[in-house]
Amino acid sequence: MLGNLDNGTIFKKAFTDTEVFEQFIKDVLGFDVKVGKIETEKKFEPKIGRIAFELDIFAETEDRRMVIELQKVEYDYNFDRFLHYFLMLIAEQQKNAKEYTIKRNVYLILVMTEPYEVIKDSEGKPLQQEMLVTTLHTEDSGHDNVPLYLHKFIALNPNHKHVDTPQAIRDWLDLIYESVNNPENPNINRQNKGIDKAANLIDMDNLTPEESEEKKKGEAAKSKRELYEQVAIEKTVIELVKQFFKNGATVEMISAATSLTEKEIKMILENK
Repeated sequence: MLGNLDNGTIFKKAFTDTEVFEQFIKDVLGFDVKVGKIETEKKFEPKIGRIAFELDIFAETEDRRMVIELQKVEYDYNFDRFLHYFLMLIAEQQKNAKEYTIKRNVYLILVMTEPYEVIKDSEGKPLQQEMLVTTLHTEDSGHDNVPLYLHKFIALNPNHKHVDTPQAIRDWLDLIYESVNNPENPNINRQNKGIDKAANLIDMDNLTPEESEEKKKGEAAKSKRELYEQVAIEKTVIELVKQFFKNGATVEMISAATSLTEKEIKMILENK
């Protein structure tokens, strides 16, 4: 049985393994990399861009800076937040006014484990994409691409499968999705050595007592957060029903405009 990769402890156990990390980078970004130290909860001192932030998984070589981030809960500011991380990891390399050279290309990979619901693009259209890639695109007067900057921000979400997603990336997304939704009998590509290693690392039988305890704490925190969010939603719905009724809407009209039954609406109004 696999541990859920939407749990921070499990996610870091898998992706801080050198073999897993390097294979994941190769499959997602398309190049080989050899890393030494892989850091978790990485912070920069002094803080960058006036905001102190912390990176889940961070590693770098002489020419590359690579970050893997896990996001379990969807907020409408997700992409703004990680775009800030992405840009600041570029800007942090410019140490002074005399040295503007950016020695390392930055690659930020964001993994989201919840379906997109509230995130929309600049035109207000909801996002339902399995893979989104942001680059610093440069083109010449003929609109041909000029490879001036190679920095890349990739957002992955296994809940929105798309036919155009490369199979090498889809295999990793399957691992993440199956660990969350089908941990007892996961359908994953174990022919990929990195995926096989990750699956073995997060097998529940292979967790240390300390890792199991951290996993439980993470799940408890997630359950509490989900409960608070549900309570907030219910309070909002109750206030809306009361406001609709105050403004002259009938029980039938409120029911037609919401997912509530007439009985539920009457109960809310009777307890006002």
